[in-house]
Amino acid sequence: MTRLRIKILPVHIILIIIIFSLCGCCIFPKKVRKEEVRRMLVTAYDAGQKSCGWKRKYGCIGPAVYTYGPSKGKRKKVGITSDGTKAKKGTIAADISRYPYGTKMYVPGYGWGVVHDTGSAIKGDHIDIFFKDRDDALKWGRKYLDVTIIR
Repeated sequence: MTRLRIKILPVHIILIIIIFSLCGCCIFPKKVRKEEVRRMLVTAYDAGQKSCGWKRKYGCIGPAVYTYGPSKGKRKKVGITSDGTKAKKGTIAADISRYPYGTKMYVPGYGWGVVHDTGSAIKGDHIDIFFKDRDDALKWGRKYLDVTIIR
């Protein structure tokens, strides 16, 4: 006669199987995306001298240097944001104590952008959006808009 052997699973493996079948994937939840809409003052800037506060050290020649603030007189890398990335469409300057680097925002009439920069006049619910051309930045002007913020 042949005997039928039945393997019995240890109790802890049975409990794990029961827990997974009851809970599914809720044990490992996805990262929750926090989204909010805020009324904000939206202004515009470009990489030029007037927007970013720099000038050439020797008139029209020489390296670009800061004209004011804690870095006054020090060399400035033109077109580089405060977090070290190159400014391009979608670059936003914000109050980083409130909206840290990497915060995504949707600005009506402009599109999606990410906070990569800051400025001395940018405080609270005020953001500055980047344009490549000074004329486009001037056309934008100052607007109060409902901005969608994703943290």
